Amino acid sequence: MTKIDKVLYTGKTHTTGGRDGLARSSDGRLDLKLSPPGSPGTGTNPEQLFAAGWSACFIGAMGRAATELKVTLPADRAVDAEVDLGTTDGAFFLQARLTISLPGLDRETARKVVEAAHQICPYSKATRGNIDVTLSVA
Repeated sequence: MTKIDKVLYTGKTHTTGGRDGLARSSDGRLDLKLSPPGSPGTGTNPEQLFAAGWSACFIGAMGRAATELKVTLPADRAVDAEVDLGTTDGAFFLQARLTISLPGLDRETARKVVEAAHQICPYSKATRGNIDVTLSVA
């Protein structure tokens, strides 16, 4: 396990009620209701939050990768993230798919940016070897 030498930021939340509860960040910028996936509740769920966080982080990592590769990313770059909650032998697991859109970049350049970003992104590092992840360039 890699230890952090310098902490850049710490996200802090307080959650009550689990999947059918409330989550609020320490700065009040995040304040939302949680609902179990597929339920009629009006809140979001941990899988959606994880997908949003990962896709946002991945876009940032693509920016870093593009700089290293001397590539200009399109302004309308996007990541569609899907995070599945499922079971195997009665135990709960996640799996994910990231579909990356880099309009205007040739396929080979886009693939290089995505592969480099997957090595840079902290979410990708955290999930590597722990869950099934599929990356595809749209």
